[in-house]
Amino acid sequence: MLYYLFYEQLFPYFSPFRVFQYLTFRTAFASITAFLICLLLGHRLIARLKDFQIGQYIREEGPASHQAKAGTPTMGGVLINIAILVPTLLWADLTNILVWLVILATLSFGLVGFLDDYKKIRSRQNKGLSGRTKLYLQILISFLVGVALLFLTAQGTYSTHLIVPFFKTFTPDLLIHRLMENSYTYPFAFGFFLLFVVLVLVGSSNAVNLTDGLDGLAVGCSIVAAGALTVLTYVTGHAVFARYLEIQYLPQVAEVTIFCGATVGACLGFLWYNAHPAEIFMGDVGSLALGGAIGTVAVVVKQEILLLLIGGVFVAEAVSVILQVASFQLYGRRIFRMAPLHHHFEIKGWSESKVIIRFWIAALVLALFSLSTLKLR
Repeated sequence: MLYYLFYEQLFPYFSPFRVFQYLTFRTAFASITAFLICLLLGHRLIARLKDFQIGQYIREEGPASHQAKAGTPTMGGVLINIAILVPTLLWADLTNILVWLVILATLSFGLVGFLDDYKKIRSRQNKGLSGRTKLYLQILISFLVGVALLFLTAQGTYSTHLIVPFFKTFTPDLLIHRLMENSYTYPFAFGFFLLFVVLVLVGSSNAVNLTDGLDGLAVGCSIVAAGALTVLTYVTGHAVFARYLEIQYLPQVAEVTIFCGATVGACLGFLWYNAHPAEIFMGDVGSLALGGAIGTVAVVVKQEILLLLIGGVFVAEAVSVILQVASFQLYGRRIFRMAPLHHHFEIKGWSESKVIIRFWIAALVLALFSLSTLKLR
C-alpha cells in the first residue's frame, strides 16, 4: 500500500521517495511497525481478554508449577496475526502473488488455532478441536498451498527444484515427470510434490504448537527462525547474491522478505508480554499461525530441508513426542520423563527460565549454522 502510494505514484514528483524502492528499507520498517503494533495494543488486549474471562486451562498431568498459570489470558496469537498482516499490507508490493500466498496460509492456520482455542474457552477445559479434525484442516490448507504453487510453477513464478544443503549442483526436481518425460507419471509427480508440501507445512505448524509450553519459548524460537528466513528470502530474490551463493534465483520471492521482517517484529513485540512470567499466552491461534508461516516461507524459498536446522528446536520438540508415544505403545516404557522435551528438563530440575534461555541459545546456534551452509557447499 505504502509502496504503491509513495514509490509508484509520488516518486516521479518527489525523488526522496525513491527509498521506498529498497527492500531493506521496507523490511526494516515492516518489522518496526509490527513491533509497535504489539507493544501498543498488547495492554488493551490483555485487559479485554481478562474482562471476557478468556484464560488458559492447564492440563493436570503437566508439571505442578504450571498450575499457577491457570487463568492467564490466552489467544494472544490474534495480536501476532494482526501485527504480521498489517505491516505486510502496508510495506509490501501487493501485486506479488507469493506475498498473498504466505499471508493467506498464515491466516488459515491461525483460523484453525482460533477455532481450537475458542472451543477450549467454551468448554472451560483444555480440550478443543479433536486431533483428527485439526489435522484434517491443516492437511487441507497445506494441500491448497501446494496446488497454488503448482499453478505458479506453470507460470514460471516458482520452482519445484529442491535446494540440498552442502551440495551445489544436486537440485532434484520434485516434479519427477520432468525427469522421466512420461505423461503417465504426471499424477504421481503432482501427488508427490503435494505430499511433500503437506508434510512440511503440517509438520512445521504442529512442531511450533508443541513447543508452546513455556513462557516465551515458542515465540523466542520463532524470532530466530523468522530472522534466518528473512536472510534466505532476501538472498534468494537478489540476483547478485543468488549468483554468488549459487542458489536458485527467484525474483518474486524477494517481497516475501517483508513478510518475514514483519513476523520478526510481531514476535518481538509479543515477547514483551509473553516473557516469563507471561502476562498473556499466544494459544493455538498464534502457534499454528507461526508454524504455518515458517513452513510456507521455507517452501516458497526452496529451503525445506534447511528448515530442519532453522527450526531445530521445534523439530526436537516434535520428535520427542513421536518417540515418547512410539516407545510407550511398542514397549510400554517412556524415553523421556515427560514430552515435549522442555517438560523433560523441567522435571529433571531445571528452572523454567533456564530451559527457555538454553533452548533459545540452541535455536540461535542452529539458525546460524543453517545460514553458514549457503557457502559450505
